[in-house]
Amino acid sequence: MSAISRRNIIKSAMAGAAMAAAPLSAQTPAQPMARKGRIRQSVSRWCYAKTSIEDLCAFGVKIGLKGIDLLQPSEFEIPGRYGLVSSMGYAEAGTIKDGLNRLENHAGIEAGLRKNIAAAVKAGVPNLITFSGNAAGMSKDEGLKNCVIGLNRLKKIVEDNGIILNMELLNSKVNHKDYMCDSTPWGVKVMEEVNSPNIKLLYDIYHMQIMEGDLIHTIQTNIQWLGHFHTGGVPGRHELDNTQEVQWDGVMRGIAATPFKGFVAHEFVPAAPDPLLSLRQAVDLCDV
Repeated sequence: MSAISRRNIIKSAMAGAAMAAAPLSAQTPAQPMARKGRIRQSVSRWCYAKTSIEDLCAFGVKIGLKGIDLLQPSEFEIPGRYGLVSSMGYAEAGTIKDGLNRLENHAGIEAGLRKNIAAAVKAGVPNLITFSGNAAGMSKDEGLKNCVIGLNRLKKIVEDNGIILNMELLNSKVNHKDYMCDSTPWGVKVMEEVNSPNIKLLYDIYHMQIMEGDLIHTIQTNIQWLGHFHTGGVPGRHELDNTQEVQWDGVMRGIAATPFKGFVAHEFVPAAPDPLLSLRQAVDLCDV
């Protein structure tokens, strides 16, 4: 999701008591929790807007997280102070609406990437995010061709800097009407054409459950093209619990059975009164 879209959701979520975080100390284990390490878990910053980034990092360390996701360049270095990784960052490389599927956007996306990639390298950020853009009447074939052109323009930049640029898969059924990269087969076609180890798909499990289902088979079949994962309960993008339809421990075992060594970042909006407890429970569930 773009920073603008996420800000809109944050404002809505913060309006209710569901986003009222309990005191950090009430949720923090006395000692850092040992994790199995088969899944490197992270958390998306925007989902915990009422918790300072410093407190979120400190709490993340205690519950066994390895990173903080979706940070702006000015924030890239903060997780490292706590022994965490800034697991995915923004680099002004397009938005959900205005992305790689339009040739006129390519120069601006390249400029944003060039502007911010040095900060990412300095902070050890392994992943940056980009988007296909909305169709706005464009055919899938034309959009695919343009995304390939755009990513070919960018791939040497990320290859030379050792960073993976991830184009996000989003649903066009519920949240992002008209978004072009809304199916794994279409995204994989783009990846195959670009064919770079530093250009991947961000496989958002929430979005792809809505669009496709068949999660484990799809992930395992296409793992070479997937660079990053996001979570979120379906329906509603809330907690990973028994109110929704994805069997998260099963999906995590499916990922762990592949050669994937990247991050699975929690990107759900807590609906419970205690957001940090919800995060800890999600980490527990996904620690397979």
